[in-house]
Amino acid sequence: LGAPHPFILQGLSEYPKVEKLLFVMCLMMYLVILLGNSTLIILILLDSRLHTPMYFFLGNLSLLDICYTSSFTPSVLIHFLSQKKTISFLRCVVQMSVSYTMACTECVLLAVMAYDRYVAICNPLRYPIIMSKALCIQMAALSWGMGFLNSLIKTILAIRLPFCGKNVINHFVCEIMAFVKLACADISLNEIAIMLGNVIFLYIPLLLICISYIFILSTVLKMNSAEGRKKAFSTCSAHLTVVTMFYGTLLSIYMKPKSKDSAIDKLIALFYGVVTPMLNPIIYSLRNKEVLGALRKLMSRHWFWRKG
Repeated sequence: LGAPHPFILQGLSEYPKVEKLLFVMCLMMYLVILLGNSTLIILILLDSRLHTPMYFFLGNLSLLDICYTSSFTPSVLIHFLSQKKTISFLRCVVQMSVSYTMACTECVLLAVMAYDRYVAICNPLRYPIIMSKALCIQMAALSWGMGFLNSLIKTILAIRLPFCGKNVINHFVCEIMAFVKLACADISLNEIAIMLGNVIFLYIPLLLICISYIFILSTVLKMNSAEGRKKAFSTCSAHLTVVTMFYGTLLSIYMKPKSKDSAIDKLIALFYGVVTPMLNPIIYSLRNKEVLGALRKLMSRHWFWRKG
């Protein structure tokens, strides 16, 4: 069998003026994603005060967000301004595979970050021993490895399918379920695999995060010091905000009944893909004295070099 015909990404073709507006908004947000997450990674690498497990995982999250948005945003931006919204079979598969890998990895990584906060608050004296450098590297590698393996299995199952129709994807990007539904063959195995993947990478990490925060809340409420409670809550607030935003959007995509206006579903998916990675570095930098201190230090050093 020869390679299938190129795929057509429908997006919001019926609303050309909206697409022009979305182009400007997505371009600005993508630039903020690149700048914000790159700055956070540089700060974590350069400032020794940020060489802790929490910031190590945060650096992984920032790298993940850059990779995730870069897998589809440039293509989406081009299609917003183009009449010809086609994408080759190979590019579609690569886009689908990379974005799916990053989404699954983020689910596991957020659970790992919740465990890190659990150990820091519930077992502070043993925190440096438990969250050793070796364990942190292993947990990060496990997150990336599980995401890659899950995506690889789903991608192999998807590309085995025959495509013999017009190959029109009613989306901005090559999303795996939309891709599979275009096949002119039985897709029950793919649907089962995707459903199992959702349970393993969506619901189990969310359950582990909830359990971690139940223990954290129990420990914090037992603290006698109001200052101690405030400090404990402040160390968790950024992660909790990111988890709420990430899972709130993701669950709304997978669990809400499809609306009659598919444009709403596509815009929700776009929000998940662009807005969440843009806000992550802002949330972690806001009210975070260590990150803000590292940023001021970097800026003053840069000003000193320029002056010199």
